Amino acid sequence: MSCLKHMAMVSSRLVFLVSICILISQAFAQQRYFLYHECSDNGNYSSNSTYKANLNQLLSSLSSNTEINYGFYNFSYGKSPDQVYSLGLCRGDVNLDICRSCLKNATNLLTLFCPNQKEAIGWFDYCMLRYSFRDIFGIMEDSPAFFMRNVDNVSANYDQFRQDLTTLLDSQIGQAAAGGSLRKFAAGNTTAPNSQTLYSLAQCTPDLSVQVCSDCLNGAMEFLPNCCDGRKGGRVVRPSCNLRYEVYLFYNATADNASSPSLSPPPPPVPSVSPPVPSVSPPASNNTPAAKGKESNKSRTVIIVVPIISFVVLIIISLCTYLRVRKQREKPQSESVDEIRSVESLQLGFGTIKVATNDFSDANKLGQGGFGVVYKGKLSDGQVIAVKRLSNNSGQGDLEFKNEVSLVAKLQHRNLVRLLGFCLEGIERLLIYEFVPNGSLDNFIFDPIKCVQLDWARRYKIIGGIARGLLYLHEDSRFRIIHRDLKASNILLDSEMNPKISDFGMARLFELDQSEGNTSRIVGTYGYMPPEYAMHGQFSVKSDVFSFGVLVLEIISGRKNSSFQNGEDIENLLSYAWKNWKQGIVSNLVDPTLKAGSTTEIMRCIHIGLLCVQENIAHRPTMASVVLMLNSYSITLPIPSEPAFFMSSGTESNIFLQWEHDSRVAESN
Repeated sequence: MSCLKHMAMVSSRLVFLVSICILISQAFAQQRYFLYHECSDNGNYSSNSTYKANLNQLLSSLSSNTEINYGFYNFSYGKSPDQVYSLGLCRGDVNLDICRSCLKNATNLLTLFCPNQKEAIGWFDYCMLRYSFRDIFGIMEDSPAFFMRNVDNVSANYDQFRQDLTTLLDSQIGQAAAGGSLRKFAAGNTTAPNSQTLYSLAQCTPDLSVQVCSDCLNGAMEFLPNCCDGRKGGRVVRPSCNLRYEVYLFYNATADNASSPSLSPPPPPVPSVSPPVPSVSPPASNNTPAAKGKESNKSRTVIIVVPIISFVVLIIISLCTYLRVRKQREKPQSESVDEIRSVESLQLGFGTIKVATNDFSDANKLGQGGFGVVYKGKLSDGQVIAVKRLSNNSGQGDLEFKNEVSLVAKLQHRNLVRLLGFCLEGIERLLIYEFVPNGSLDNFIFDPIKCVQLDWARRYKIIGGIARGLLYLHEDSRFRIIHRDLKASNILLDSEMNPKISDFGMARLFELDQSEGNTSRIVGTYGYMPPEYAMHGQFSVKSDVFSFGVLVLEIISGRKNSSFQNGEDIENLLSYAWKNWKQGIVSNLVDPTLKAGSTTEIMRCIHIGLLCVQENIAHRPTMASVVLMLNSYSITLPIPSEPAFFMSSGTESNIFLQWEHDSRVAESN
């Protein structure tokens, strides 16, 4: 009997451990950030506008709705011209709790990543959310779009694999398009070469007609050879439809042929605002210890239980290993469909650029930095461009340079300067950018006349835009970029004074002699560099956070971070800001032209800036945290610790003496 009790205890623990592995699997599936999202430039709203109030009401209604049980939400709220439309779509195989939880996360994130855009869209694995100022119901849209692909290639019999895939997807597209007005979804499988099972799904937003849904999915299918040819898995995702295939089961198996009319859910009730849906809780597990056996049976019990425990451990290790391998096997490579361009299409002839810049005349010179000289140019089609003529200190070969440029060109964000192409002839290496008309930020904030053009509202908008651009580079872009030279002269302002980070690919384009965390050549500008980078070559995303903090303090104060006379002492901006903070007179730091600005916002931004420039790397926030702090006043800010000082009172730091003897690429501010 004692043995049976121990077995029962082990069995209950097995159930518990399996439940843990299931939760781990679900955690892998959950996304902290969107697979892909886009903020449209088709219009902005202000923080106190009617449009924002309508949007908040609409998204709150969507995320809290408990009456819709078929995974498709199409709401509108308000009156023209401030009416807002939204669509929410859950993948057809997910259960209701996961669907609602996913949409709730989406409503929180999308307005965070797109804080003042009237139109935005974001995708998780399990759901899609979009909203707009225009009517989007019943309209098929194929952009913005993106694809993801499995990193593994089909090893053999690819022609047969492709034929089987085409047959399967054709069937799924037909089934999904034929679905009712509540769900257009189909999933299924077929046998592929080498005894593999091939799984796929197809889905449209149910507001589309049969023909329009079919057209959308066929268009997505036609793109598969461009993105995923020869791969064991791939997906193409559009606002109105999506399809996916893999050689492993990636959806709920009970969803096969789920688009059958007989499985359609009941007609939708009238939408209404309901209390928020609670978070999904882990499944309860029976882990109550069994009663201990008698001492006389102890040795026999061990003989039986030890193999069982070993078996359980083996199962758990196998399950968790499988989950890890499966995630590694999928490793998505997300790219916007509209941005896929070959290296050749990005390359321009040197003669073309020479003509466009009037032979790189001084009259067309826009500026000069550590990486080269920038010229204004105009192509034969009338497009105005900015051309950076790189210094001859890149250690890359031609092929490496081309590949790096093609990667950087695919980075797209409204707060990054867009790289349009390049030129590579002989020793000449040119980068062609979009032209940003208002020049760099330093020309405004440090100019006693121009600075008045930047009131607090504009400066706050610039701070937020830079933060979002850095967050994209650090966490949301196709590959992580650490800028390493963030400064006022590398922030350009467009015609509406929106900030655009420039030179964000320079560190990657120039530095191949670096490990993951350090480099033998320093790229950057004195005063913006954190001490761990300047002295030891150690860099991370927190290096950019430090530079961002310096930049925030410059924007608020209108002072450069270089040394200045303060009475009898020589100080820099960080030491000056810290002393005023400690003495409770931080208003001394504020540019006098900002006296009409929001004192609360200004003080909060100074606080955030000081958090970013702390000497201890671990204490500095991530850019994700910075964006949250800038957009949510409900978040209590921690007390900053002492910043990293580059200059002590009255004397220069030894760090400058070290720089004089280093062969490091840096420029003086």
